[in-house]
This record gives sequence, C-alpha cells and structure tokens, in this order.
Amino acid sequence: MTTQTTPETDERLPAGSKVGIIAGGGMLPVEVAKSLSAKGKAPFILIVEGEVTAHLDELSQFEHETLALERIGNLVTVLQRHGVTHLVMAGEIRRRPKLSAIKINLGLLRVLPELLKALTRGDDGLLRIVIKGFEARGITIVGAQDIVPDILASQMVLTKTGPRKSDWPDIEAAFVAAKTIGRLDIGQAAVAIGSRVIALEGIEGTAGLLDRVKGLRGHGRLAGRQRGVLVKCAKPQQELRVDLPTIGPETIESAHAAGLAGVVVEANRSIVLDSASVIEKADRYGMFVLGLRREELP
Repeated sequence: MTTQTTPETDERLPAGSKVGIIAGGGMLPVEVAKSLSAKGKAPFILIVEGEVTAHLDELSQFEHETLALERIGNLVTVLQRHGVTHLVMAGEIRRRPKLSAIKINLGLLRVLPELLKALTRGDDGLLRIVIKGFEARGITIVGAQDIVPDILASQMVLTKTGPRKSDWPDIEAAFVAAKTIGRLDIGQAAVAIGSRVIALEGIEGTAGLLDRVKGLRGHGRLAGRQRGVLVKCAKPQQELRVDLPTIGPETIESAHAAGLAGVVVEANRSIVLDSASVIEKADRYGMFVLGLRREELP
C-alpha cells in the first residue's frame, strides 16, 4: 500500500526548511500558504506589487513583503534575509518589468546577463532561466502541487454531465492545437467549435481568450453553432514546478459566457483551484469538466 507524502516527510522540504512564495494574482498563492501553515511550516510571502488584488488581505496575514518587478535585483536578497530555502512560484504575473524603470543595484548587476537573456524568451524559456538563477543561489524551487497535491486535475469527469459523442471532435482538435502552440511557447489553451479550432491562447491569457470567443459567436462562420470546448494542457517542454495550466470558478463563468459546453484539462498536469466551486458552477450551467490524458483521445 502506498501513502501520500506531506511536506514534513517529503525530502523536497527537509526539517528546518523555510518556504517562500512569490505571489502573483489568483487563489493559488493563498491555497499554498494555508496548506503550509496548517502543516506547521509558516511561509514567507513575497507579494508582487500590482499583481495581487482580490486576495491581498489573506496573504498579508502571513510574514510578507511587497516587491515591484522593477526592483528585481533585490529579490534574492529579500528571500535570503527571511531565511528562505525553498521557493514556490504561484499565481499569475501579467507583465514583465519595464527595462527603463529597473532599479540598478549590486544584486541586479550579478544577475543582469541572465535577466536580459530571459526577457527575450517566451514564458517557459523565461521561467527556466529564472529557476536556474534561484537554484544557483541556493534556493530550491518546489511546485505548488507538491505542497497541495489535491489541486491537480484527476483523470475523470468531475461534473454530473460528461461530454457528448459530438463533443469529442472538438476536444481532440483543441487538445492538438493547445499542444502545438505550447511547443512554440505561445500558450496553453485552445477553443474548438464544430470540429474546428477557432481561437488560441496568446499573451492575453485564458480570460482574454474566452472573451474573444464570446465576441466571435456572432461571426458568420460560427452563427448558429452550439457548444464547443476549451482545452488547457501543459506545454510539451513544460517546467512542471511552475506555471501549470490552471482553471478556477472564473474560468467556468467565462466559458459559459462564451457559450461553451465544457472545459477539458490535462490530467495530472493541470491545476483546478477551488474545485468544489468549479464543479458547482459547471453543474449549474449544465457544463462538463474533464481531466484527460492525451492517449485517451479517440
């Protein structure tokens, strides 16, 4: 019989370790912080200025500091000052630092070549360089799912309603498209309606993608078309400790507003935040939410 490990027994978080959380927008940083606190590991929260809004009060209950992206040169110093040995990067950061506004200091000069190289990359390339920089300075990166394992999408239909037979061509088309743009480090999501991919995730994120789909419903080629699906999956080269595809209650609201019949995420490689609310909303709208592995496609 196998047992589930916890941060106290997991070799990734040895006794005496201090976990920091770089907190962007959304619920994920709160989920991670509460889970750590419940297990007796009080976290340090580094709040990215301007990115955390709705959950600022909840994060501020923990030991924390706020740091502007333009002061990135102070990042490692702040973490080391608070004794951080392990780091979780959680939540959405919608912008990159403005080069003209970056404050130059000794810490920044040490990482400047890496930073300039990183800012020319896509999201996955950027994150890989950032992770390498942290680990070169003695800070180990840990995935949010290693702290809160039950946020990973299960391989199953999560809702009362599952996809119809007619939905599977949409699911397959969107899954293949999402993997393709992921390979190019562009995005993680695609929408298909009537067996045709009609929109791909770009820099605007999933919320922007779904808003775009909502506006396309009146387009001549889509007029009268019903249903359709959103598929989110990890990039083939995904760094699995950070930036996993994520859905939450707002995703369901936006997908419903866009007229979609369901949302599919890649099982075991995607995060479902506030799953009870996700399921409740989807059931109320008659939508399906499905955790799927690529090999399950017909």
